[in-house]
Amino acid sequence: MNINVGDILTLKKKHPCGSERWKVTRIGADFKIVCQGCGHELMLPRSKVEKNIKKIESIEEKSQ
Repeated sequence: MNINVGDILTLKKKHPCGSERWKVTRIGADFKIVCQGCGHELMLPRSKVEKNIKKIESIEEKSQ
């Protein structure tokens, strides 16, 4: 799965604030993601994040 820093992920489960969208700020064995609704930051294992992705909005797609 090709995920880069700055991409917006739409996950299957909603955050308690109601947002499903998360911005990727760090990648590696763990992902650091920031909720686009309330700004809450999470560090999660790569496998858990990749399993729960519904949609990826790449920053490259927006610039074109």
